[in-house]
Amino acid sequence: MTATSTAPVSFDLALPDPGATDAFGRSLAERLEPGDCLLLSGPIGAGKSHLARAIIRALLDRAGAAEEDIPSPTYTLVQTYEAAGVEIWHADLYRLSAPDELFELGLDAAFDSAICLIEWPDRLGTDAPSDALTIALSPTAGDGRLARLSGSAGWAGRLAALQGLEPVAR
Repeated sequence: MTATSTAPVSFDLALPDPGATDAFGRSLAERLEPGDCLLLSGPIGAGKSHLARAIIRALLDRAGAAEEDIPSPTYTLVQTYEAAGVEIWHADLYRLSAPDELFELGLDAAFDSAICLIEWPDRLGTDAPSDALTIALSPTAGDGRLARLSGSAGWAGRLAALQGLEPVAR
């Protein structure tokens, strides 16, 4: 990642319906690179898996990959995909009982070269990548949600370019 600023980035996006969440996922997918990690937090039903699926679908579509089912990794803990030679790891750490278990999954090694989408990142403890982008989702009226994005300065340039989405004033 190339830093365009020395200040961390933090802003909110209103996602009024599932279609807006899908559009945000597609737009974000265009900006992801190998070694990027997205930490997806929020309560059950906030849309973490929905957003992860939108990102994965966009990455697979861009690579021309065949249509495939994108299940939640709730029970398997990790689902992996490949798009244009880049691994995509979608992990749901809800059932993890200790951060040491992520080493058994190989997730720590994936942080270096894969695009990692991590649900329930609090289970990582101090092992969360310091340059990850955190997306905290919270439900709003109807089927909407609010996405609060925060990350290191390296994310500032890529996130400033999100098209078609309006930041919400804090």
